[in-house]
Amino acid sequence: MSEHETQDKHHMKRGLKNRHMQMIALGASVGTGLFYGSAPTIKLVGPGIIASYALAGLFIFFVMRMLGEMAVREPVSGSFSHFANKYWNGFMGYLAGWNYWTLFMLAGMAELAAIAVYLAYWFPDIPHWLTTLICLVIITAINLINVKAYGEVEFWASFVKIGAIVSMILFGFYLIFTTMGSFPNNFHNLWDNGGFFPNGSWGFLCSLAVVMFSFGGVDLIGITAGEAEDPEKSLPTAINELLLRILIFYIGTMVVLMSLAPWDKVGLEASPFVQIFEEIGIPAASNILNLVVLVAALSVFNSILYSNSRMLYGLAKAGNAPKVFSYLTGSGVPLASTLFSAGLALIIVLTTYLYPQAGEVFMHLLALVVAGLVISWFIIIATHIKFRNTFFRENRLDELKFKSPMYPFINYLCMLFLLVVVCVMWQMDSFKPSVIAIPFWILFLYVTYKLKKTKK
Repeated sequence: MSEHETQDKHHMKRGLKNRHMQMIALGASVGTGLFYGSAPTIKLVGPGIIASYALAGLFIFFVMRMLGEMAVREPVSGSFSHFANKYWNGFMGYLAGWNYWTLFMLAGMAELAAIAVYLAYWFPDIPHWLTTLICLVIITAINLINVKAYGEVEFWASFVKIGAIVSMILFGFYLIFTTMGSFPNNFHNLWDNGGFFPNGSWGFLCSLAVVMFSFGGVDLIGITAGEAEDPEKSLPTAINELLLRILIFYIGTMVVLMSLAPWDKVGLEASPFVQIFEEIGIPAASNILNLVVLVAALSVFNSILYSNSRMLYGLAKAGNAPKVFSYLTGSGVPLASTLFSAGLALIIVLTTYLYPQAGEVFMHLLALVVAGLVISWFIIIATHIKFRNTFFRENRLDELKFKSPMYPFINYLCMLFLLVVVCVMWQMDSFKPSVIAIPFWILFLYVTYKLKKTKK
């Protein structure tokens, strides 16, 4: 039997059960940024970070509803790259796919590097490269088994993350209502020290540029559509519950943090969670939190490796990546795509270890993650407009089982929101390089796309 015939017999397996989809969606909406990344945002906006997460979360929910409408109609592994290619044009599909793969490749490298730091907290004498290599091999092996193995690991990792956050929220509210006086004075830290928005409207706008990127990776729900057992049922459920999760996990967490201590004292010396729980007499907080963020980082890299391998597979199937990346094993795993993504992550992590001075360059590269998210979300919003217009012209709207609400008003409102955020980023020194990078990055991908076309 020829290799081509063997390839035809192999196909993606729908091995993700409804419980996997639910927990993957939960885990995707809660990353390590919630544990360690909230301190600089709190400094920007104060207690108003609660409103920042609420507004950014609402934006993400609407974007996910747009992606969900398309993914339920066509549950494919390439997700929005496939939709952009089919309903917009070839270049937009190419741009969507390679942009997504690149930005999450960089994010994955950062998570992998962070894992070594978390492990060094307990094992300071073990070299970073060794712990990084061990974790990378384990996660790659899990992804090479089958999609069910990935789903099972992600289910339990997300279970740990969510369990830890819910426990901290419940314990935090217990402290607020039992040790900090009666309502509403027990929440006085929310309006003391300069008010709810101590740095005014500009501080709030700047916080949006930081906060909204905490939700990067939520679109993983759309990537899993090609391997979900019952996408018409599990996808709508996972996406519809996204807003509730944001309310509970992000907003609930911030209400607790901002109530337990003055905003200008939070996160100055350590993670906000560690600092507050150590101050109230829980010395094991740092060890507990380190375990949680380690699991969270492993979970995020596991999901990034999964989603990047599927995106690379989708690009290869569309002719936008080398054909070898479309090869599937008998268990439905894109072998070359997974190994290439994992191998590249190892090379970059080892490079940043061997040449510590390259760390600054690497951090500048991470600005592409920020720029890449803006591009990805814009493509999803615009592609959805073209997708809906196609079904309207062909009088097939009745085929859409999970329609995005308030179309097209909400699409243009979300575009406006993205434009405002980009304008704010332009005014911020730490984000301005990523804004400058956007047109150059798109131009680079356009040139490579044209070169690919001329070779055919």
